[in-house]
Amino acid sequence: MRSARAIAHSNVALAKYWGKRDERLVLPETGSISITLDALWTEASVRFGEGDGPDLIEVGGAPAGPSDGRRTLRVLDLVRSMAGFSGTAEVHCWGNLPLGAGLGSSAAGFAAIATAASAALGLRLTEAEVSALARQGSGSACRSVPGGFAEWLCGRAPDGSDSYAVRLFGPEHWDLRVVIAIVNSGRKEVSSRLGMRRTAESSVFYDAWRLSVERELREVRQALADRDLTRLGEAAERSAMRMHATTLGADPPFSYWLPATLAVLSRVRVLRRGGTEAYATIDAGPNVKVLCRPQEVGVVEAALRDVQGVEDVLTSGPGPAARVLPA
Repeated sequence: MRSARAIAHSNVALAKYWGKRDERLVLPETGSISITLDALWTEASVRFGEGDGPDLIEVGGAPAGPSDGRRTLRVLDLVRSMAGFSGTAEVHCWGNLPLGAGLGSSAAGFAAIATAASAALGLRLTEAEVSALARQGSGSACRSVPGGFAEWLCGRAPDGSDSYAVRLFGPEHWDLRVVIAIVNSGRKEVSSRLGMRRTAESSVFYDAWRLSVERELREVRQALADRDLTRLGEAAERSAMRMHATTLGADPPFSYWLPATLAVLSRVRVLRRGGTEAYATIDAGPNVKVLCRPQEVGVVEAALRDVQGVEDVLTSGPGPAARVLPA
C-alpha cells in the first residue's frame, strides 16, 4: 500500500475567473489572481493498492457525489498514468469548509488530492505540475497549490501545459485580512461549472467582461506589489461586480446573491463612508468576503454580524501552499 496525506487551503479570487475555453481540460478564458485563506482548509488521504477493484472516494465520511467523484477519478487516473500504476485508489477528504457554498471547498479539496496522490506514487512533480494536475479537478484548485497570493496563467497551449498557477507573493508579503460573511452555507442551486457554461454561451455581457479582465489583472498585481489596499479593494470589488453582472445577462438569467448578500454589500459601503477601508468580493455563491487591514477587523466583524441574514462571520489571513503532511 502506498499512501500520503496532504492539506491545502481555499482561496478567494481578487481578479475573477469565469468561463472556460476548454471544459474537458479546465482551461480558462482569462487569467485570475487570488489570496489563499489560512483559516479554511481541506485534508486528503490517498492510498493506492494492487488489484482491479473500484476506487473508493469519500468526502466528509460519505461517498462523493457524482460530480466530485468523476473529477476526483480524473485526477487519480492522470496520476496513475504518470506513474505507470494500474492499481486501485482510496481517497478520504475532510476539512472545515461547507461543500458547494462558494467558499472554495473544491479548490482546497482538489489541491490536497493532487498533492497527496502524486506524493503517494512517488512522483517528483514541480509546483507548476501539481497545480496543473489540481486544475483538472477544479479550476480554482490550481491557485491553492502555490498558496499566498497566486496568479493562474490562462495559457495558450491546446493541451493546457502552460495553464497553471504561480506564486506572486508568499503569505508573509502582506498581513491582509479577509472577513467572510456567511449568509448561506448550503449548496448553491447553480453549480459554478454550469453557471460558467451558461454565462459564456448565452450572456450578452460576457464578451465585454472577458475583455475587461486584463486591466483588472494589471491593477491587482500592482496593488499587491505596493501593498495598496485602496487600489486592490477597488479592483477586486469591480472585478466581482462585473463577473456577477454577466449572470444576469445569461439565458435564462440567474444570480448567486440572496437578500442578505445585498445587505452585506450595503454595509460595506457604509463602513467606507465612515472611514473604515473595507472592500467586498464574491465568488460563485452568496457569501461575501471583505478585504481590510488587521487593525480594522473588529469593526468589520461587528458590522457584518449586525446584518440581518448573516449566519456567521469568519476571519482569515493569507494562507500557505498545499503540502504533504507527516504520515
